[in-house]
Amino acid sequence: MSHQFPPENPHPLIENFPNDSKDRAEQVATIAVSAAHPREDLGLVALDYEGPEVTRKELWSYYLYYNGDNGVGPLGYSMTLFQSLAQAAGYDPVAGPGSSCSAPDASGQCVLPWAGGTKAVNSIVLIANGLSFMFMTLIFTTIGSAADYGSFGRWLLLVLTVVCWAAQFGSMGLLGPAQWQAAMALYMIGFISYGATLVFYAAIFPRLARNTPHSRALRERYERREIVAAEYEQEESLEKNRISNISTMHSNWGYLFTLLLNLSVLLPLQNDPKVDKTNAYWVILGIWWFIYQQPRPGPPLPKGESYLTIGWKQIWQACKQYKKLPYTFIYLVSFFLLADGLNTTGTLVSICQNDLFQFSFLQNTYLGLAQAITSIISTGGFWYIQRYWKIKTKPMFIVTNVFTIFIPLWGMIGLWTNKIGFHNAWEFWFYNVVFGLFQAPYYAFSQTIMAELTPPGFDNMYFGLFGLSNRASSMIGPNVIQAIINNTGNNWDGFPFLFALCTAASIVIWFGVDVEKGRHQAVEFAKLERSKNKEGTESLEDTKGTVM
Repeated sequence: MSHQFPPENPHPLIENFPNDSKDRAEQVATIAVSAAHPREDLGLVALDYEGPEVTRKELWSYYLYYNGDNGVGPLGYSMTLFQSLAQAAGYDPVAGPGSSCSAPDASGQCVLPWAGGTKAVNSIVLIANGLSFMFMTLIFTTIGSAADYGSFGRWLLLVLTVVCWAAQFGSMGLLGPAQWQAAMALYMIGFISYGATLVFYAAIFPRLARNTPHSRALRERYERREIVAAEYEQEESLEKNRISNISTMHSNWGYLFTLLLNLSVLLPLQNDPKVDKTNAYWVILGIWWFIYQQPRPGPPLPKGESYLTIGWKQIWQACKQYKKLPYTFIYLVSFFLLADGLNTTGTLVSICQNDLFQFSFLQNTYLGLAQAITSIISTGGFWYIQRYWKIKTKPMFIVTNVFTIFIPLWGMIGLWTNKIGFHNAWEFWFYNVVFGLFQAPYYAFSQTIMAELTPPGFDNMYFGLFGLSNRASSMIGPNVIQAIINNTGNNWDGFPFLFALCTAASIVIWFGVDVEKGRHQAVEFAKLERSKNKEGTESLEDTKGTVM
């Protein structure tokens, strides 16, 4: 059923008052609420356009998918396996070819043949990350917008999920150092497809949040003028935060469960690097989303358009209209730099961690458990605080962000002293605890801000751009850092650049993004786009239609 806004006059609550069936005080109170309601068009999309109401099974299958898609394999074990095999295949440049990088008298440097010369193993790891992010960029820009049309997005997520599963199972067939190139390829395929699944999975949640029973009831109350626009926006934003935080919490529960599952195998087989059982866990939990997901197809692909070209056309059209979405684009650009810095920081810390613990899968599992447990506690705790005091999303994001930018600062201290700055085992325990306490809710709140700034009905397109700013952002950091490390041979020389990058980007978001105004701009943009499509005009500037 399509819901329309009530007419201006006469007011429906006044016109239909039965004189003898309601208490006069109740009538006056209802009229007062209606009179105070601003005549602000929030650009609500018709319910029949949004698809059916979200069911309990559908919502739980959504949570379970993220529970399985927790990143333990693609982000943890695959990278460790790749780096370990590459290190074993490399040689000490001081001792020459044929030497071992792990020999007692080794210089601490390790290189591999690369492009007619040699390159440090850690630089190759960073190059693999940079190439992965580049391919993610191509995916998000080329077919990200296409996922908003028809059922393409549904099938796209399924294909990407199966590819990631295959890459993870393929890693089990790696036999030794001679296959480090295959390990690099499988790591990249798994990492690329994993990052893409997260982006297109996240693009689903704004529409889910708009169509839960609670959101639909809120919408009906707003259309009946029982609540004002500000209350409606606050409650709908909290509903987005609820789904984002619960799904993030499920991801961390999955992170914990898979680590415990692996630990049960790692303890008796700790010298076998191929005991990762996380992929089977994801298959078992993730398949239900594709069974219980209800059909919510987007509009048909415009006549004459192609799924491979419409993405670039729409991105170009959106970029030309950036003045109508200034806060959305400020957030996207700033978050690109912030995520670039933080993602590269995580990679650099992992490299230092693997060097210190000699690529121990068992030690990495223990550290991951510390991160998983604190992530679960913090995500639930931050959500409880926000819900109880009804705090807006941006202040919550700022709190988590302040602590995450301390991570590259801590690494930078390690340039001037060996006492602290990721030189000791206890610091990696501390890092994983801090990461869990603040980085997990940071991801949840940053995702909700993006949902607020996304024009309704263009979720995949703008979450694809957000994917560039988040999952595929690390194109600058890895390339800069690998060049620094390759020239100096010191991992810690990369931290000052990362700290400066994260701090500058954070300040822009804190003071340059108004989420409330950005939300209204996004709604207005969506209205104009839908009006343009409805009337068949060429330019957004000439569109004067109204929202459905």
